[in-house]
Amino acid sequence: MPSPKILEKKKQTVKQLANELKDAQSIVLADYMGLNVAQDTEMRTAFREAGVTYRVIKNSVISRAFDQLGIDGFTDELTGPTAIAYSVEDIVLAPKLTKQYADKMKKFEIKGGIMEGAKVDLEQIFKLASIPDQQTLYGQLVSGLIFPVTSLAMTLNALAEKAAEEGKENVADMVVVSGDAVEAKEEVSEAAEEVEAAAEDIATEEVEVKQETETKEEA
Repeated sequence: MPSPKILEKKKQTVKQLANELKDAQSIVLADYMGLNVAQDTEMRTAFREAGVTYRVIKNSVISRAFDQLGIDGFTDELTGPTAIAYSVEDIVLAPKLTKQYADKMKKFEIKGGIMEGAKVDLEQIFKLASIPDQQTLYGQLVSGLIFPVTSLAMTLNALAEKAAEEGKENVADMVVVSGDAVEAKEEVSEAAEEVEAAAEDIATEEVEVKQETETKEEA
């Protein structure tokens, strides 16, 4: 029978793991048996750089930590060698990376997963893995904002060039609709202001995304 000192150490290990996992956005269990040193090193480096915790832990420790968190249903999965991957920042990161390496390294196999504190099947893990991560989504959002603004800016620029060719002082001078010239000028001016405001918002968003990325890289 283990000594009281050893038992206390095991309790602390379980408690520490439970505290780490309680804030995880998603958790993935995998069988790493058969990976060579180079493959294991490559994978650990990729996980660390992405901000995903990847650890090889005894099944008994994982099981007890799950018990403390009220997570059940993993009797079959917690057999044989088990590695656990999780992220507290992005729900798709752990599934995405484990799926990526499971496809690349056939001896690395996903055994199960957890989302929002409950067991999910492999199909749900694979669906999460197919979702773009936050940085990719930010990039898509910025691109989506830039396109309509750029299109409008190009149109206004073309109008400005046309106005210059015709000797007009500004774009609004080209817009003369029977009895509504003043209103048309105001609409063009408002459109120009909207372009400027949207451009400032996009610039701010790009700076925030860049700062967030730099912060993650430094961490």
